Amino acid sequence: MTETRTPRPKRQDAQRNRDTILAAAVDTFSHAGLDASLEAIARQAGVGIGTLYRHFPTREALAIAAYQHEVEQLCEKAAELHGTLLPDQALREWMGRFVGYVAAKRGMAPILRTVLSPDDEYFTDLRGQIHSALDFLLRHAIQAGVIRPDANVPDVMQAMSGVWLVSAEGEWRDQAERLLDLLMDGLRYGATGQTKGGYAP
Repeated sequence: MTETRTPRPKRQDAQRNRDTILAAAVDTFSHAGLDASLEAIARQAGVGIGTLYRHFPTREALAIAAYQHEVEQLCEKAAELHGTLLPDQALREWMGRFVGYVAAKRGMAPILRTVLSPDDEYFTDLRGQIHSALDFLLRHAIQAGVIRPDANVPDVMQAMSGVWLVSAEGEWRDQAERLLDLLMDGLRYGATGQTKGGYAP
């Protein structure tokens, strides 16, 4: 009897190509902005330009999908960090990744503005996802007694706004990291210590 081999599902290959294209798009758009070459994105992703267009028929569709992909990865990272780091360390690491996300978003902003308004429900939904991820990390850090109990999403987002401005400058990463360390020092000030009954991740 001849053994029948099951071919690799095309859907997995297509998803892998899509994810690779989106990662390359974020990197390229963040540096070249509206003038980014779609051919360069395809080359970086290791796919043909036809494959790119099959997934994303327009530059605008690619930019929107890349932006959404970044938000989804950022939000998923909150749960991953929570499971592998101490609560305050998870919060600090996530904030650093958030600043990187903002820096990438700046390159895509001109494209996004051409097809979506700032108050579009699409943006509102993605902002809600980001706020939920931050709230998740803050609540667990407060429960662990490692940051002050009055820390909340609006205040922390506002405090990070200065760091966002730094990300618009040339060599911004080192200064952004120092500013985030200062912000974490402020969040730790007034922490209650280990909560009654301990912390359960």
